[in-house]
Amino acid sequence: MNCQTYSLFVLSVILIYFGHFGNSLSLPELQHHIDRLKADFNSSNSDVADGGPIFTDKLTAWTERNEKRIILSQIVSMYLKMFENTDKSKAHIKQISEELYTLKTSLPDGSKKMKDLMDLAKIQMSDLQVQRKAVNELFSVLQKLMEPAGSHKAKRSQSQRRCRC
Repeated sequence: MNCQTYSLFVLSVILIYFGHFGNSLSLPELQHHIDRLKADFNSSNSDVADGGPIFTDKLTAWTERNEKRIILSQIVSMYLKMFENTDKSKAHIKQISEELYTLKTSLPDGSKKMKDLMDLAKIQMSDLQVQRKAVNELFSVLQKLMEPAGSHKAKRSQSQRRCRC
């Protein structure tokens, strides 16, 4: 895949993954709007390939549906942020922005989870007080890791089967 198709690819993945189009744009319409956007940004320049892709390589590492929804939510937010400073009087930019905004409302806000990950990276594990707290939480963390997959769903569905109110 060449660098000129990254925007289309990422937007297409987002739209297809969620199985709908916010404002009912078809893929050919979306491609037409993105082609016009590429012309606006002069994205056929050779420097677009420098450093590799921005988003598409990150999508491959997120495999679980809920994980993928979190990363896609963040990617959509970044596109929306990019469009904040663009000329929304252009129909193609307005259409793409509206599509992304509609998709954003259907995605979970992954920013809390992203903040949690960044906070974890900042924890000073060499600090004695942090180590003591971590040791106190170790059993709970291991319990969560050893919990059988789907145990919450099974309990919920069993209780729903029992009660036929």
